[in-house]
Amino acid sequence: MTNTQHIYQNDAERYHALVSREDHEGNLLPAILNIDPFVGKDVIELGSGTGRLTRLIAPFVDTLIISDLSRHMLSHAASQLKEMNLDHWYACLESHNALPFAPRNADIIIAGWSFCYAAIYVGDKWKALLENTLAQVYNILRPDGKLILIESLGTGVETPQAPDVLKDYLGYLDQHGFSSTWIRTDYCFNDLGEAIHLTRFFFGDAPMPMYQTDAGVIVPECTGLWWRDKVG
Repeated sequence: MTNTQHIYQNDAERYHALVSREDHEGNLLPAILNIDPFVGKDVIELGSGTGRLTRLIAPFVDTLIISDLSRHMLSHAASQLKEMNLDHWYACLESHNALPFAPRNADIIIAGWSFCYAAIYVGDKWKALLENTLAQVYNILRPDGKLILIESLGTGVETPQAPDVLKDYLGYLDQHGFSSTWIRTDYCFNDLGEAIHLTRFFFGDAPMPMYQTDAGVIVPECTGLWWRDKVG
């Protein structure tokens, strides 16, 4: 089990503390809504984690299914929706490699920082597994449906530098009909101690570029968005 897999299964609270510091300027939601307004749509979110993306899109949709392989993470995301007093959502445990949803069940499928796990850490089989997952997604989408993927394009950098582990996967998206754009989603921590603690928790002990501002301690982050309409 990789370190990130251990975190997803066992440390939702600290993970949520980290990701809640990301995108302090609020650039992500406008970028998503520029791809699709979501209003009146039936949406499935894959790999919801602790709900950072869930909270953004939930107020716009008609129905929302949140899903994750980690019960630990999914429970945290569900609690976020309960706090928002929303009742048009459902939660389910699922694996990207065996999606349990009926055909033509969603207008939009969205996955934030999670779809990549259908293609990384699986060795030479990554392309076949990714293509199988994409086939399942397109089967679940309605004829005019859309798949939206959000992935990191580098932490501690001010212009996109895709992590090595994502390069083949992101290259596949770029070569197979996905449109894309990128935005800055910088982290803003309360102080240096918090910044060091939370970044080391997830990214490891290597020094992370950060700088002090009036708003707090900033760690630059670049985020990419890829989207594609259902084919066929």
